[in-house]
Amino acid sequence: MQVESLINARWVIPVEPERQVCEFHSIAIEGGRIHAILPTSEAREQFSAQRTVDLPRHALIPGLVNAHTHVAMSLFRGLADDLPLMDWLQHHIWPAEQRWVHEEFVADGTRLAIAEMLRGGTTCFNDMYFFPDVTGQVAASIGMRAVIGLILIDFPSAWAEDANGYLHRAIEVHDRFRNEPLVTTAFAPHAPYSVSDEPLARMLVLDNELELPIHMHVHETRQEIEQSLSQHGVRPLARLQRLGLLGPSLVAVHMTQLTDEEIEMVAQAGAQIVHCPESNLKLASGMCRAADLMDAGANVAIGTDGAASNNDLDMLGESRTAALLGKGIAGDPSALPAHRVLRMATLNGARALGLDRQTGSLVPGKAADIVAIDLGQPTTQPVYDPVSQIVYAAGREQVSDVWIAGRRLVSNSRVNCLDVPELVRNAQRWGERIAAHH
Repeated sequence: MQVESLINARWVIPVEPERQVCEFHSIAIEGGRIHAILPTSEAREQFSAQRTVDLPRHALIPGLVNAHTHVAMSLFRGLADDLPLMDWLQHHIWPAEQRWVHEEFVADGTRLAIAEMLRGGTTCFNDMYFFPDVTGQVAASIGMRAVIGLILIDFPSAWAEDANGYLHRAIEVHDRFRNEPLVTTAFAPHAPYSVSDEPLARMLVLDNELELPIHMHVHETRQEIEQSLSQHGVRPLARLQRLGLLGPSLVAVHMTQLTDEEIEMVAQAGAQIVHCPESNLKLASGMCRAADLMDAGANVAIGTDGAASNNDLDMLGESRTAALLGKGIAGDPSALPAHRVLRMATLNGARALGLDRQTGSLVPGKAADIVAIDLGQPTTQPVYDPVSQIVYAAGREQVSDVWIAGRRLVSNSRVNCLDVPELVRNAQRWGERIAAHH
């Protein structure tokens, strides 16, 4: 049988079913989707491919899903480090955004971020930022899978003046990308402390019709909890529950301040959780009890947050931090084992975003979103368990090839779809302009 591509690898790690590792296997791609996964000896007999890629030292995994980002903020990377969250936001980031954020900034920042993410094996990102139409258009033009956030916040910005404006533009952007195969949308109210009840209620009415994910920072800091108790008489999660937002559509990011009762409440509601360990550690916001949430039955994904607070978009590094931090919090070295963490970074992220029928695992019929990691480097030898080596030892520089919907966007560690040197020069120009006024 003729197929578009045949990838022959030392290991194929499908993630679904969990803990399966297929040695000397191949993936056949046709029509942008995974046609078959089978032993390489059989694949060579059954398929004639237009393109054959031999990766004898590599592991193939599903594309990594970065479940929480602000990609355009890559142009603010390192602008205001080593500060508490609210100081960082109120005195540095929000003023910088008011001065600089417009369509050109978002387009350039998005391209820079996508280059970084592709080079690190991320094939899908969930974004929350101004000018989501620009982010979506850039992602679509490159061939990157993305969920773009329909931002909602109480204060005016270059994107909209008030709740009416934000919600009106949200519908416009959703309609614009309704038929785009790689770009979908999610409502993105910024946080409980920055969006009041009435806009949230109006958004929920729209969401009941459109059935989109609701992507929101929730329980990120102790200050957020104290402010909610003072203003609303309840903790933020209880307020969201009262408003009708606590359910399977809610993609709750950070969740560092949780009681045992709230963990059970979130799990029973079927809400999605996104764990951003490095941003939380850097801002000293707190630590998400990811293992406890998963043990309670919650779906927990992994996100990097933006490069302004992390300071990178490295999902392999983020996964390693999630694994190690999870063990430290639990006081249990068996908490968050490597296979579970790889699932958090792939299938769990796709599930949180409503994309698990399309991506997140290597299964025939799903999109061919595939990442090859070279485990033949000194840093990952010898290989007793390839999943452990990926989570605990491999660096993003070992990502050699990336396919999205069957299209090879990274080949032999080179990003094919972007002019990376020009992106770097452009970022430097932005940095000089921003630094001169900061």
